[in-house]
Amino acid sequence: MKAVCWNGKKKVTVESVDEPRLINKEDVVVSITSTAICGSDIHLYDGFVPTMERGDILGHEFMGEVVEKGPSVTKLKIGDRVVVPFVIACGQCYNCKNELYSLCDNSNPHGEKAEIAAGYQTAGIYGYSHMYGGFAGGQAEYARVPFANTGPIVVPTTLTDEQVLFLSDIFPTGYMAAENCDIKPGDIVAVWGCGPVGQLAIKSAFLLGASRVIAIDRFQERLDMVRDNSTAEVLNYDKEDDLVERLKVLTGGRGPDACIDAVGAEAHGHQFDAYYDRLKTAIGIGTDQAHALREAIRACRKGGNISIVGVYVGYPDAVPLGAAFAKGLKFKMGQCNVQKYMPTLLNLIEDGRIDPSFVITHKLNLSDASHAYDIFRNKKEDCVKVVLNPAA
Repeated sequence: MKAVCWNGKKKVTVESVDEPRLINKEDVVVSITSTAICGSDIHLYDGFVPTMERGDILGHEFMGEVVEKGPSVTKLKIGDRVVVPFVIACGQCYNCKNELYSLCDNSNPHGEKAEIAAGYQTAGIYGYSHMYGGFAGGQAEYARVPFANTGPIVVPTTLTDEQVLFLSDIFPTGYMAAENCDIKPGDIVAVWGCGPVGQLAIKSAFLLGASRVIAIDRFQERLDMVRDNSTAEVLNYDKEDDLVERLKVLTGGRGPDACIDAVGAEAHGHQFDAYYDRLKTAIGIGTDQAHALREAIRACRKGGNISIVGVYVGYPDAVPLGAAFAKGLKFKMGQCNVQKYMPTLLNLIEDGRIDPSFVITHKLNLSDASHAYDIFRNKKEDCVKVVLNPAA
């Protein structure tokens, strides 16, 4: 089969690899009909995530049809059309039973690698390094899906792939980002990063009752997408001398009630700390560029909420924890517990309350993956989100 493989920093290739097979009794094999490139895939592309190996199959946002299933699979049948959550979870451990699927104790066969970084192992993730299990990803024609009684959700034929594909990751992640904010009527939410997750966090914040949302980015195509698809206010941080002061002005001097960091490890800015971060990562003495997080902490009102869904991979420094402590901020963060949100969000799509496909700007063939990564990574052709067709 064809698959998109990682072959070093800024190098992905489409290669012919063996088709997956059933290994465990609760596995299924899915024939993939649509797959996407995620912003967190760019952290792999840029070489920020350790334990990648040449030839690893990329991709964790995918859906398709069940073509094989193990004898212990009871919740799916051959021919079911499913969306697969990017988090692999057993459904039986303490964390899964408490809907903390991204913290599953049993799905990561290389948990010792995660323990080095986090102290504990975390769940497996498709196509996202050997620290997260070394699982083959979904930017391919087929994928093996472990723990199939806990993972995939069956979707109706009345909805298109584009409408439901993002149940795999970015819609639940954006929704969780907003839910983390504990939004009350009248609240103002500021969102750093208007990529696909940020776009869906903005929509979700309004769904959860935010009075105002302020969207922050520097790319015009993203800011235009916000304007075209919501009533959020937009700020181009490249045009602001002091973004924190600007947010104070926009909120009557109090600051946003909640701040969402939907950027993560590769934040940019035009202040000294941002240039310092870039220098450290360039010469190999730093792993994360935390400029957006620092701004969010400084901008948030006293007693407010900080929600972090942008991926961090190491030890970001110069984070103003003293300011967060003094202001009594509340933090909530982490990989999304996708399985928890999928049924609720599918209902929102079916009811016509949201159509996540608005973030798609490019539909390309799987064979165009190298070009797709380039335009997505480097913001060419006004690219915000790419969906790949494995059949072409």
